[in-house]
Amino acid sequence: MNLILNNLNKTYANGVKALDNLSLEISSGMFGLLGPNGAGKSSLMRTLSTLQEVDSGSAFLGEIDIIKNPIALRKVLGYLPQEFGVYPKITARQLLDHIAILKGVSAKKERKELVNYLLQKVNLYDKRNKEVKGFSGGMKQRIGIAQALIGNPKLIIVDEPTAGLDPGERNRFHNLLAKVANDVVVILSTHIVEDVRELCQNMAIMNHGQIICHGKPQQVIDELHNKVWEKLIHHHELESYHNTHTVISNKMVGGKPLIHVLSDEKPSEGFQQVSPTLEDVFFSKINNN
Repeated sequence: MNLILNNLNKTYANGVKALDNLSLEISSGMFGLLGPNGAGKSSLMRTLSTLQEVDSGSAFLGEIDIIKNPIALRKVLGYLPQEFGVYPKITARQLLDHIAILKGVSAKKERKELVNYLLQKVNLYDKRNKEVKGFSGGMKQRIGIAQALIGNPKLIIVDEPTAGLDPGERNRFHNLLAKVANDVVVILSTHIVEDVRELCQNMAIMNHGQIICHGKPQQVIDELHNKVWEKLIHHHELESYHNTHTVISNKMVGGKPLIHVLSDEKPSEGFQQVSPTLEDVFFSKINNN
């Protein structure tokens, strides 16, 4: 089942154009959507999760018209927002049971079996009677994925799921996401480049409400082959290099800026050619858009 978006447009009352003639096709599996803050990712996620309407354009999940028939889409949608709020005094089991009722699982025995299955799937069965408010960030994200899986969704949207997680929790969450992405469309909306590189078969980069890059992670990385150079410079040289070279990024290494420059040939003395990364792709696209 494919998700097909055609010419989506959304302008808010304050004049901000969040979606600008956006078109994209996404097939089953894990799809990464990268973009800086303000790129329009959250606006697109709200549109696909039927939380807001667009001004024009179309969006289809298989035969489901998301724009004209949002109720049909909600029946096959799993959604984990950036901040997954929970009731203050509710256990993991009670939370999933409550959401299952909201999603139409009315039979008590069926709900119990479903809740137990999901808690085991996200490795939280032994925590089923603990209040969710006391869970760690990673545990809350796992219970968030569990609730998103209720109803056998065909589209799962996860918005900035690993922000604030420690490395161990991030790895556990990655493994869980990878397991659920086999037969459904999973959209991972994030600004963390490593998440997309490690998890996603396909990806897109979004900025100013538009898709500015689309493809498989390794394919878009290969487009920069032999074009990325790096050099460790002094702080006072940074502005000069920005004026004379195509600097795509800089980060501090040992207290000095390490710059990456995009060039078909060696930019100047002291530069070394390096293998491009998805981060280089991201910054080169964003800085030139």
